[in-house]
Amino acid sequence: QVQLVESGGGSVQAGGSVRLSCAVSGYRWRSYCITWFRQTPGKEREGVAVIGCDDSTFYIDSVKGRFSVSRDSAKYTVYLDMTNLQPKYSAMYFCAVSSAVLNVKNIPPTSLFEAWGQGTQVTVSS
Repeated sequence: QVQLVESGGGSVQAGGSVRLSCAVSGYRWRSYCITWFRQTPGKEREGVAVIGCDDSTFYIDSVKGRFSVSRDSAKYTVYLDMTNLQPKYSAMYFCAVSSAVLNVKNIPPTSLFEAWGQGTQVTVSS
């Protein structure tokens, strides 16, 4: 059974950086793609970054140059590095796994996601 576990969240002051991890286990395919989402109370979950199964990446405009997604295949872990954080980036961050996402140009459709993590909270104080 596939399991995703996020970690690395916490409290950080404005201007600081955080590295989130998404550890994947039990996935049926050797190749997997990960999308990072964020959600704040009362708002819909929003996709922010993707690493495709071919290691192509996509970021929404509001995080370009500030967020970076990468993979450590040996550890079955995907990272989301967030830099120069501001309070508006405070949110619960989730990762979701899918397959067959190549040459990624956008956030994949929700129907493609096979499992989600439980989320990790990032709080940025001014």
